[in-house]
Amino acid sequence: MDPRICRDTLERLLTEEAGTLARLEELLDKEHEFLTSNDVDELEKAGEARQSCIAAMIAIEDERRSLCRMMSVSADAMGLDKLLNWCDPSHQLKTRWAACAQRAAHCRSLNDRNGALVAARLKRVEGMLGVITGRASQPKVYGSKGSYEVSGRSDRVIARV
Repeated sequence: MDPRICRDTLERLLTEEAGTLARLEELLDKEHEFLTSNDVDELEKAGEARQSCIAAMIAIEDERRSLCRMMSVSADAMGLDKLLNWCDPSHQLKTRWAACAQRAAHCRSLNDRNGALVAARLKRVEGMLGVITGRASQPKVYGSKGSYEVSGRSDRVIARV
């Protein structure tokens, strides 16, 4: 393959990835707004849009890995670096690759933030349900079928050999 064709392909993939990451970043911020405002309908729509972005990211990554295999380099960061050195001696794409990596890391932190908020809310709801059902002070243990068993009896079996 000609280095220019390889560079053009990588440039297109980086452009698509940068755009998808920008959309994902916006969606994760909106998702946080919907979580804090308890807007369930909009949160569901945002979740569907987020999944669409993730699917697009997977497709881009698959195409990049395919290009690496075709060029007989490993599909990891070292292989991509080798490919970029070969087809882009000006290192313009390396700068764009680094920017995408930085934006992806930011998206991960936004997703972690949203996940922590969801986990805290689930824990709160679980606690409230425990109070309502009168099981808040009872220990939660797994039963023989792998699900939580909470019993009011004091003669329950906690483990079997």
